[in-house]
Amino acid sequence: MTGPVDTPAPEKTESPHPATALDDLVHQRIRLGILTIAHEARRVEFGYLRTHLELTAGNLSKHLSVLETAGLVQIEKGYAGRRGRTWITLTPAGNAALAEEIARLKQLIARVDPTAGQ
Repeated sequence: MTGPVDTPAPEKTESPHPATALDDLVHQRIRLGILTIAHEARRVEFGYLRTHLELTAGNLSKHLSVLETAGLVQIEKGYAGRRGRTWITLTPAGNAALAEEIARLKQLIARVDPTAGQ
């Protein structure tokens, strides 16, 4: 049997742990994937997201709806030839939310691997 784990006493000036600032809306793995791909592509087609994130159309639609309602993505429906298409674009709020989430993740990584940012 082991004794209690020693944990440092929090200082009053210490800021909250970076994990407390993670945004559950953005941090969910599928939505984080959607936001990241949309950021990289600037405009991404629904089928591309479905294939690369290995999702069903219904599952992807639900996650996109959550992100659209939050104002993080814009969804545009149209046609490419005769085929209906849906394109997803990151909004400025989506870019900001993704950047904030990445900053928090970098803070967490730095706590585990101080050489990660060097």
